[in-house]
Amino acid sequence: MDIAIIVEGKNDKSRIRRVLDDSVPIFCTFGTPGTVQLEKLRKQVGHKDVFIFTDNDSSGKRIRGILRDLFPDAEHIYTRRGYPGVEHTPEEYLIEQFEKAGLEPYIQYPVKYEEGK
Repeated sequence: MDIAIIVEGKNDKSRIRRVLDDSVPIFCTFGTPGTVQLEKLRKQVGHKDVFIFTDNDSSGKRIRGILRDLFPDAEHIYTRRGYPGVEHTPEEYLIEQFEKAGLEPYIQYPVKYEEGK
């Protein structure tokens, strides 16, 4: 599976990068994308399977709607209402959402530390 993830900003990207393999391209809209940014995104993504992961606020929902029109076959990943955006979503919850989306091969699971060592 050749995939790409689209998020709103660089902080979202760096948060997600902590739990996903470097082989997964993560693209940013840098706020509400205009025509030029949308065309750039379309070219960058190419024929990859798109996953859209925006914040659960009004701006994130607006961006998600715009991206839904541009990438109608995209899968949508959501953060929980109580989290103030993707960049503040706990890694454990990000991993759960990526597992639900079938992205296990790309997840970088944290190393569990054994007590007493």
